[in-house]
Parts: sequence; structure tokens; C-alpha cells
Amino acid sequence: MKEYLFKVIARIESDFPEKFGIPRQSGLLRTLKSTIRFKKEFRNPDALRGLEGFSHLWLLWIFSENVRDTWHPTVRPPRLGGNTRLGVFATRSSFRPNPLAMSCVKIEEIRPNGKDGPEIVVSGADLMDGTPIVDIKPYLPYADCVEGAKGGFAEERRYDCLQVEIAPEMASLVPEGKLDALVEVLRQDPRPHYQDDPERIYGFPFTGKEIKFKVAGNTLTVVSID
Repeated sequence: MKEYLFKVIARIESDFPEKFGIPRQSGLLRTLKSTIRFKKEFRNPDALRGLEGFSHLWLLWIFSENVRDTWHPTVRPPRLGGNTRLGVFATRSSFRPNPLAMSCVKIEEIRPNGKDGPEIVVSGADLMDGTPIVDIKPYLPYADCVEGAKGGFAEERRYDCLQVEIAPEMASLVPEGKLDALVEVLRQDPRPHYQDDPERIYGFPFTGKEIKFKVAGNTLTVVSID
């Protein structure tokens, strides 16, 4: 059996240095912006020629934090509480035979002359900072949007948005222009789906700050931003 070697063409620059807090799917957080920075070999503006005519992209990337030599035919999707096993190919779990992922993102800006060559600013990415990208393809509405498509268990178990409470004095600590994105992140409930302890304090790094919060019922309260 042949093996194939993929080149990393770019890495993403995002506000998430760790996995916790990252959106569970792409496109959920529309105010959250990230930047695609190409590796030196691929810093050629000609490679982006014609991209300005598209609104969205498919990013093909590597689950770089979950690379392993073994695999299992079933996984436990967090969306189902972490207790139900389903086939790995019926989920988007990061624990796969090949650690490949795909995300649909919106093009916010194309910078042909960025500080390190061409850059693409996107919104809606669900990638950790530094994640390696192996390919970029344009989203084609006539082919990629399937009318009447079914979402299986994922459609049946959508996450309800939480009400987010942040005291004004803490909100002022969030870097300029990032507050709306943070609220979007928190509304999606970053906790593991099987955890529901109203006294437990959770935390994750975001834009250089450590965000700590707790959840009681349908309300998420930020307790500190350091």
C-alpha cells in the first residue's frame, strides 16, 4: 500500500493557543477572525489569483495535537455526553486513522502583500493557533451546498446558546475588538458536554488573557480575566 507525504503550505494564526475553548465546528463564531500565513515556499501572490471572486474557503488541515500510530473503529463524541460510542467515520472526531480535518471559513480579506508574503484573513475558523494547513480550496455553492442534506445525531443534538454575563470592569480587560468574539465563544459553551457542575470554574487562554467562568443552568458567568 502506498503512503503519501503532504506538505504543510501554511499555518493559521488564531486567538486560541490551546484546544479548550475552540469552537466545535467551523462557521459557528462569525466575529472570530484568524489569519492564514503561508510557508516561505508558498508565498507567491500568483497562487491566490482569482480567489477574490469567492466568499468562502475549505481548509484542509492536520489535527497536530492528536497524531498517533494507532486508531480505533469507534469514538465517543462529546456531543453525546462522552458515553456513547459511534463509528469513527460517522463523526468528526480528531482521533482518526489519518489526523486530517476540514473547515469552511469566510474570506474577510486577502492581503497579497502581507508582512510575510500573501495572507488571508478569515472568520469562523475552528483551528488552534499554529495549526498546519495542507491545502486550501474555494467553496462552491452550487456543489457544496446540498439541499435536504441530513445531519444525523449532530443535527439532533445541537448546542443551545448560553446567556453570558461579564461585568463591565472585566469586559474592559479584553483586548480591543475581541469582546464580541469572546462572547460568541462563551455562548457556545466550551465545557465538555458531560460536565454540569455549577460550582466548577473552567478556564482557557484567549488573546493573551486567561478567561475563567462557571455555568449554572443556562447562564455562564465570567469570574475573572487575567
